[in-house]
Amino acid sequence: MDLKSIIILIVLWLLVVAVAVALFVYPRYRRKKTDATPFPAPWLQILRRSLPIYKTMWPDQQRELRQLIKRFVDHKQFVGCAGQVIDDEVRITIAAHACLLLLNRPSHEYQDLRAVLVYPSGFRVQHDKHDEFGLVTKGEHFLIGESWSNGKVILAWDSVQQSVHNFADGQNVVLHEFAHQLDHESGITNGAPLLYNKGAYGDWARIFSAEFLHLQHASAAHQQTLIDAYGASNPAEFFAVVTETFYERPHDMAAQHAQLFDELKSYYRVDPREWQAANKPARTH
Repeated sequence: MDLKSIIILIVLWLLVVAVAVALFVYPRYRRKKTDATPFPAPWLQILRRSLPIYKTMWPDQQRELRQLIKRFVDHKQFVGCAGQVIDDEVRITIAAHACLLLLNRPSHEYQDLRAVLVYPSGFRVQHDKHDEFGLVTKGEHFLIGESWSNGKVILAWDSVQQSVHNFADGQNVVLHEFAHQLDHESGITNGAPLLYNKGAYGDWARIFSAEFLHLQHASAAHQQTLIDAYGASNPAEFFAVVTETFYERPHDMAAQHAQLFDELKSYYRVDPREWQAANKPARTH
């Protein structure tokens, strides 16, 4: 083997090592460094006021949530759009609600998510609409949140603040859009996220299909429902909407949609009713 070939092999080997370090070694080092960093006191103040149920969580859940928030803020990019300023209030508020969905789960991050884009208020987007004949028409939509499969979530800050101020109305734009992110972990956003065992898909499909059809019929009849009628749009939106209801109105959901509540409790591995018990002492660690 001549000198030129040896040099090429050495360069290729160094490139392989560099890629391995970038993909595996550095992320682990960065995560350990983040985990070892104390949760800043100003962040804790924001967390307490931006996530009302934090004070009634058990101490181990509070600790886990703080760790998840630190990782989220460290690993995800926040981008202000249309003049929106990104500060700790924005970062911690959004991260707190997004990481609520990750408590007790094997996956402690949104692996495909790279950036959170934040607008001051609702924003307009262009979407192509396909009809049954294959014709495509362009339309403009006014949105307060959107989840993309290319690693981005878009949020309207004023709607996020509304979710903070009323964490009991069953509507939370952060929970909604990040439920879509979890849904997409299966490779497609269709209301059937990755479950912990294959045997669980039968009950999930049966219960979610029945509840989805029930909501569609109720919506068509203009009936008042606990679950927001927007969930009748399609199975993906149904999963995101019932996630909002599960976390914000757990007692009502458990009473009116017991099987659906149990499926979500099994999936998210938490019972939000524990955080809303009237006689539970506040815990402010």
